Amino acid sequence: MKPEARSLRSRSALSQLTELARLLRLATATIKRDLRSSDVGQILACAIIGALTGGIVDFLRRIVELLHKTNFHLRGNLMLSMGIDIDRLSIAIVPAAGGLLLGLLAMAARRYGAGDIVDPVEANALYGGRMSLRDSIRLTTATVISNGAGASLGMEAGYSQLGAGLYSRIGQYLRLRRTDQRMFVTAGAAAAIAAAFNAPLAGAFYGFELILGNYTINALAPVAVAAVSATLVQRALAPPEPWFAVVGHVHLDTQSYLLFGLMGILAAALAIAAMTSVTWSERLLRQAKVPDWMRPAIGGLVLSGIALYFPQVLGSGHGAIQYHFEIGWALVPLLALLAAKLIAAAVSVGSGFRGGLFSSSLFLGCLFGAAFAAAVTLLMPELARERTAFMLVGMGSVAAAIVGAPLTMVFLVLEATGDFPVTVGVVVGVVVASTIVRLTFGFSFSTWRFHQRGLGIRGAHDIGWITDLTVNRLMRSDPKVVAGDMSVDMLRRRYPPGSVKRVYVTDGDGKYAGSLDMAKVHDPALDNEARTATVEALATAPDIFLLPGENVRAALTRFEQNETESLPVLSSRSEREIVGYMTEAYGLRRFTQELERRRSAELGERDLFSIGPLPKG
Repeated sequence: MKPEARSLRSRSALSQLTELARLLRLATATIKRDLRSSDVGQILACAIIGALTGGIVDFLRRIVELLHKTNFHLRGNLMLSMGIDIDRLSIAIVPAAGGLLLGLLAMAARRYGAGDIVDPVEANALYGGRMSLRDSIRLTTATVISNGAGASLGMEAGYSQLGAGLYSRIGQYLRLRRTDQRMFVTAGAAAAIAAAFNAPLAGAFYGFELILGNYTINALAPVAVAAVSATLVQRALAPPEPWFAVVGHVHLDTQSYLLFGLMGILAAALAIAAMTSVTWSERLLRQAKVPDWMRPAIGGLVLSGIALYFPQVLGSGHGAIQYHFEIGWALVPLLALLAAKLIAAAVSVGSGFRGGLFSSSLFLGCLFGAAFAAAVTLLMPELARERTAFMLVGMGSVAAAIVGAPLTMVFLVLEATGDFPVTVGVVVGVVVASTIVRLTFGFSFSTWRFHQRGLGIRGAHDIGWITDLTVNRLMRSDPKVVAGDMSVDMLRRRYPPGSVKRVYVTDGDGKYAGSLDMAKVHDPALDNEARTATVEALATAPDIFLLPGENVRAALTRFEQNETESLPVLSSRSEREIVGYMTEAYGLRRFTQELERRRSAELGERDLFSIGPLPKG
């Protein structure tokens, strides 16, 4: 072929590739635009990503099982938390070694500038559903290492983090609206939990209760479809077994429901003890001045010491739950194992192992229910046949109180057992336990962790927009400022009665020195001192002010605490230059308007349980 022909052919091929790239970019832009405004497109996207999430969860589960078998020399189909035939040398070494590896990796990540990881609840509450997929992979990796080393925690935190992070990244790529982005994060966490527990209803309601914070008709289809598709893929990849299995019908007497209510009260106390014990564990390690990177290793040593006597504390408790359904222990050993598991879980979280209390709280509830049944049977032997029901109620009550997702636990039991009367009993225990914890303690485990970090998050409700509604946007920039050396008489002449409500005083350096209520300035009681008294001498509250970057909620709290109608806005705490002022009335009005607008945008015309929009007029 002649050089001219080859050159022409090359240019033609290049032109075709350029045109193909242009068409691909156009198609991608079209898909992004259509998905952003198409409910059907978003539902289909959630289904496809949900299937991928189900596969990822199954893959991670297999990795953890392989690590357990390798690290602890498990035989056959035995699971780590069953505590059967586990190599004692491995128990003594593996948790500490895994903790050391985890600590070193965390130290390396901090050295290379890795920041705090935003979890799905925090993302939906503060950042409009924006999460880092890279950080989510980092946390999931740490969770796999922790679980593989036998930490007394579950993989659910890693599953939901990765699922939500994947959905969030795709949502950011599609440039979804804030409401849709939050819904995508919810769908991701729901898909992961549904696949992990082989329970699509429980997964969907986990998303609604914990990750989204409400039930909306707009989010129902995407979240449910994600949960179902993830579960179906997981079932296709592994035998479709429930997380725990109950054989046969469970008989219940009417009096049992009263006992379930009593169980709810005791479960609430156990849940609060479990959550606060995590804080105690962290505090002890801080007081001991243990370096951050060494804390997981120390926690691993403590965990090993417990596991040498109670090997069932290792792992999430998945296998141990089924074990205790099939084999009945006496009351004293159950209480001892319950205390050991509670301490082991608290040490695992408090020392820095990664993981969640979802499955661990189910195991705690299982042990609590079994212990309660053993105690009741001593007084009423005829209730021995209801032992399984007590265990199920204990699981649901303790887990609902710790995790903060009552309906999730109810549906988890219903999907696992298919027994409606028992599920009603679980509802009784769950409602009592959740209500007591909410009214007395006020936190679930996730929100309790936020509270310990100083974040005022009580749930996944979207409060991130509050950070955008700052004092700088709400203040007026025409404050009445006077010099502190001005006489009261001169101030009276400058601002006659009724012309101004409040003035702000500066000292000789131009810094804020306090404020003055002009009604008091014109008080006749000051007539004799008006010529000699200076304004600065009468100024009050020099340390009460607002800063431009503070949000509206902080500003309204300041108004309420100081019982004042307006406050000055200073440039900074150090410079103290007066740049404006803000009134409480305007702040309240703007906050209310924005709150209503956000609620309308998120809920649409109606929520899941409404009968429709209210009529006009």
